[in-house]
Amino acid sequence: MAEAPGAATGGAPRVADPAPGFVPPVSLADFAAPARAALPADVWDFVDGGSGTETALAANRAALDRVAVLPRMLAGVDDPSTEAALPGGRAALPVAVAPMAYQRLLHPDGEPALAAAAGAAGVPYVASTLSSTPIEEIAATGATVWFQLYWLRDRGLVADLLDRAAAAGCAALMVTVDVPVLGRRLRDARNGFALPPHVTAANLPGDRDDLAHQGTPGVSAVKAHTGAVFAPALSWADLAWLRARTPVPLLVKGILDARDAVRAADAGVDAVVVSNHGGRQLDAAPATAAVLPEVVDAVGERCAVLLDSGIRSGTDVLRALALGATGVLVGRPLLWALAAGGRAGAEAALALLAAELRDALILSGCPDPAAARRLRTRIGG
Repeated sequence: MAEAPGAATGGAPRVADPAPGFVPPVSLADFAAPARAALPADVWDFVDGGSGTETALAANRAALDRVAVLPRMLAGVDDPSTEAALPGGRAALPVAVAPMAYQRLLHPDGEPALAAAAGAAGVPYVASTLSSTPIEEIAATGATVWFQLYWLRDRGLVADLLDRAAAAGCAALMVTVDVPVLGRRLRDARNGFALPPHVTAANLPGDRDDLAHQGTPGVSAVKAHTGAVFAPALSWADLAWLRARTPVPLLVKGILDARDAVRAADAGVDAVVVSNHGGRQLDAAPATAAVLPEVVDAVGERCAVLLDSGIRSGTDVLRALALGATGVLVGRPLLWALAAGGRAGAEAALALLAAELRDALILSGCPDPAAARRLRTRIGG
């Protein structure tokens, strides 16, 4: 991973001058209200909603809130480092920006703005297959970019995407395995949600996202589109093919059962991402924080383990580390920040996350994120 601003000294990431009139909130949750005010109602629902009755979505937060961390006293820590090892190198925080589709729905600058903010913060940016900006333009921001792959029916197109990601200099590959079909996201169906004409699946050939723009009452056009282009029968044999073809670190996102984590480690992956897709796939899936310790225990030191879904603060990052995670992915709060303030909003959100993590490390007596993984936890307070 390329050295990032602020990473060498352990200092706070650089923050660009905010847009006129932009007042940074004091918590990541505070970005939600201005984002909601800035967005059309159906776009807000697309970002905010989960699948089914949104049980898994709510469970992610409830599980994290139940994790109590036992701080260590008299540790003499007053200036902790927030740097951490992630697949492919070191980062200024044990954090990567989660892969999220169609970011030009949130702000005209879309993916390049959030990627540039990640680069300024010294953390990796994970570019989605369904980005509304081509992978080459995202990589041109200078950020450390990982490419997220959805498995497509067209194997030739999969190979082409892998070649493009490699040519663009992507530092890691993350394959998402929990979307054989898109979850039933009822808000989108009720809204008849479809992409506006200016937002496209920019990494796919021009005619591959037509269905995503065809609004129909009671139908999610995004679900119709993914149903046509995603391959539902992704298998371990496909993962083996991907491992053999991928020279950079390979991460598998969407693991919840420890048995699958072990099998992924057996296949030679560099990391598994414990994720229920932010509560947007199987609504009966468990909260990720609840199963994280089982996955960590099962794989041991064979591969890294990252936590996704529900992270909202530096305290949550500390919780994940104390439960054994190597790092976390942060998603929705950064979309809120992008919608509220563009690149400046996203940089403010990441700087706030860094400050919160630094305070959490001091309060828990940890000189760095590695020490936080040795903390003990209690579930339920």
